[in-house]
Amino acid sequence: MRNKIITTRDWTQWLSDRRDAGLTRRLRVADSPQDVLMQVDGRALLTFCSNDYLGLAHHPEIAVAMQEGIARWGVGAGAAHLVNGHFSPHDQLEHALADWLQVERALLFSTGYMANLAVVGGLMGRGDTVIADRLNHASLVDAAQLSGAKLLRYRHTDVADARRQLERASGTRMILTDGVFSMDGDVAPLAALMSLAEEFDAWLVVDDAHGFGVWGEAGRGSLSALGLVSSGVPAYLIQVGTLGKAFGTAGAFVAGAAQPIEVLLQRARSYLFTTAQPPALACATLGSLDLVRTGDARRANLMARVSQFRSELERIGVPQGGGLAAEPMSSPLVQDPHSLALMPSMTPIQPIWVGDSLRALVLAQRLEQRGILVPAIRPPTVPVGSARLRVTLSAGHSSEQVMQLVSALQTSLSQDVLDGHHGA
Repeated sequence: MRNKIITTRDWTQWLSDRRDAGLTRRLRVADSPQDVLMQVDGRALLTFCSNDYLGLAHHPEIAVAMQEGIARWGVGAGAAHLVNGHFSPHDQLEHALADWLQVERALLFSTGYMANLAVVGGLMGRGDTVIADRLNHASLVDAAQLSGAKLLRYRHTDVADARRQLERASGTRMILTDGVFSMDGDVAPLAALMSLAEEFDAWLVVDDAHGFGVWGEAGRGSLSALGLVSSGVPAYLIQVGTLGKAFGTAGAFVAGAAQPIEVLLQRARSYLFTTAQPPALACATLGSLDLVRTGDARRANLMARVSQFRSELERIGVPQGGGLAAEPMSSPLVQDPHSLALMPSMTPIQPIWVGDSLRALVLAQRLEQRGILVPAIRPPTVPVGSARLRVTLSAGHSSEQVMQLVSALQTSLSQDVLDGHHGA
């Protein structure tokens, strides 16, 4: 009898452990366009979970622009940008994005993940040092690790710790941060990080995926909202943005001074070795950019919903913090399994800190039973012991829909107290 050769790992126990810990994820199937009201898994749900912050994902003008783009340019690009996959709409969009952000140049990418891989891997390498916020998005973490540079992390939004890491760094230095942190909703201390970049002659890369379109003059993002680029964008500053959030389309871009962008075009692997996004998609995003630039009314409505939600949760007794660049909720909450709090954020990302993963899952399930979709965010997306309900608001939400969410939350939390244990 021949010896049995095992060529694959048995994942049964790992999958079982995830189920027991309340960490299993599953796909949902939507049967309607992205909107605040959707058909998901055959049910009508009021959604507070997408990143479609301005409600543009199914805007008719953007849809028409894409349809006209398909009629003119076809469906696929068919090649990488540097072969023959760079079409006029791509070129027009890059120039339009650069003009919007008042920088010398912008470069398109297929996804935000690929854009971040390009920036860090294209500009950094062995012997260099990346100094990164501990709560950065996974794509920034992967980008730093794959670049070959030394990775030093500083405590979340802790400028003093960032300085300490910069003092330890060798080679070319790069400070790497989200603009708005996707799971906490707080904003990086960008003014202080800019000062550090100048002092230490470092790159500053800001992934403002959740800030572009939402903040700032003409939706120019967190740096604009904080008044940090009103007199011009410094050459050491590189901004990364995604087009699948407030823009409502898909893809991403990197924007900054001409020389670093040219370096990325020449040597960033996630730009060189992939097919360009469809030119029709660039047509759609050109239409979207016009709506973003003139979207002050949408932004005002969005911020009104944020203020309403925070006020209403305070009214029903949910503790909270506030401030544009506030610290995240502190660990003492972990000591009480029945504590929860609205985390400090004035962005459309409004996380409700729960702590225990199973309890967060139960609360999300109770909301869904009441026709409302809010995801439970659990490890490894967030640190162990910091599970949360991630509420995201959109300009498309009405005041009445926010009140519907608050009422459902109040009922679900009351049931949580009656049950007497977070695993109920």
